[in-house]
Amino acid sequence: MTEDVTLVLDFLNTVDVEAGTDVIEDPVRWAGWLAERDLAPGEVEPAAVRATLRAAAGDPTAAAAPVTAPVLVTVTEGTPKVEARDVVGAVLAAASRLAVLGSWDRVKICPADDCRWAFYDRSRNHSRTWCSMQVCGNREKARAWRERTRER
Repeated sequence: MTEDVTLVLDFLNTVDVEAGTDVIEDPVRWAGWLAERDLAPGEVEPAAVRATLRAAAGDPTAAAAPVTAPVLVTVTEGTPKVEARDVVGAVLAAASRLAVLGSWDRVKICPADDCRWAFYDRSRNHSRTWCSMQVCGNREKARAWRERTRER
């Protein structure tokens, strides 16, 4: 499951709102990203898949659209295995495994407008809100405190 979480988060975080960068839109960086993970580009537009998965994880700024990708299910030595031919198939297969295991709801998007980083909520009761309490959570709590004290 850890590999699935890592792949999904890495894919969702190919867009960095704070830095204003998008790995998928940069052909050199995208090719490097694929090579690092030993994945092939495919026919399906990865940015559309990323937007759909980000929307599914709670990003209010992402537009969801129906997406599909071919995968192959094999049974080798008595064990079923989902194999993907390209990056979109691999990411969707990983996300599907998380959903089947009941862990998809732990994939979340930081609500900070200047962050929107995808993270995996490892808290016991699934209540984590911020990607980092030290950065985004602290910033938001300080902002809320300033607003409350200004009102007094």
